[in-house]
Amino acid sequence: MSRLVDALRSRDAILSIALVLLIGLVATRAPAFATPGRLAGVFNDSSILIALALGQMLVILSRCIDLSMAANLALVGMVVAMTNAAMPGVPIVLLAVMAVLLGAALGAINGLLVWKLDIPPIVVTLGTLTIYRGTVFLISDGRWINAHEMSPAFKALPRSELLGLPLLSWIAIVAVLGAAVLVNRTPFGRALYAVGGNPDAAVYTGIDVGRTRCLAFVAAGAVSGLCGYLWVSRYAVAYVDVAAGFELDVVAACVIGGISIAGGIGTVAGAAMGALFLGVIKNALPVVDISPFWQLAISGTAIIVAVALNARSERRVGRIILKSAEKGA
Repeated sequence: MSRLVDALRSRDAILSIALVLLIGLVATRAPAFATPGRLAGVFNDSSILIALALGQMLVILSRCIDLSMAANLALVGMVVAMTNAAMPGVPIVLLAVMAVLLGAALGAINGLLVWKLDIPPIVVTLGTLTIYRGTVFLISDGRWINAHEMSPAFKALPRSELLGLPLLSWIAIVAVLGAAVLVNRTPFGRALYAVGGNPDAAVYTGIDVGRTRCLAFVAAGAVSGLCGYLWVSRYAVAYVDVAAGFELDVVAACVIGGISIAGGIGTVAGAAMGALFLGVIKNALPVVDISPFWQLAISGTAIIVAVALNARSERRVGRIILKSAEKGA
């Protein structure tokens, strides 16, 4: 019985209940919203955000943050779109690999600046955010790459279906499973938690803190690069302001999912559900006649509330430890 109570009190369980209640609340205004087909559509719409949130989770676990992920996405998306427009015969698999490698290289720039120059991650990624956005404008000269300039195969991949689900949804599912294995079953995953929990202690266990953080940035960059291709191919357009402001949604998804900004705390399920929570809100706003422009305000509010709840939870744990120590004395 106590295990059941503890499970219901866990952050992931609370978020799951909140997600179900949110869907139920929207369904009172629009019953069709809660149908399996519509919910599958909401999941598909949230797939890119889920993948990006998982990449951001790796960075945050190491006590860093990457504010350049959406800019990375935009730059890589523009590069692969321009490549496809100029050389439509290039295989899509090769373009996808190129997107991942280019995104990883952009992530490595962040990681190396944080590691080798010891610059605060928020400063580094704010700078690279601006640089990457500026580079998109420079290489495209402000021009859009529209659907008629993209090859049919380039646009078809995210829309292809497998077992009744779009391939984009399957990519998100694979990303969740892969991230779960990475953080729970590999030395790199354990190192992320150790570095985020106590970097000084991690050094004494033989963990290279700088290298671990750098690899987290590389992984986040690789995810951003893949999402860059998926974004421009799904929406069949590439332009300078692709995913502008999406950084807020990515960070919000992590924080809502219980990923501690202080590092070392969080789960893959939490990050995925945080992204789904925002995805439901985004899809529900038009249904309940609320302007989509409220989405940023809602995301910002959700970040503040989630950070406050996380802070209270962490202080509560600290008080319990202190009381136990006093009793032992």
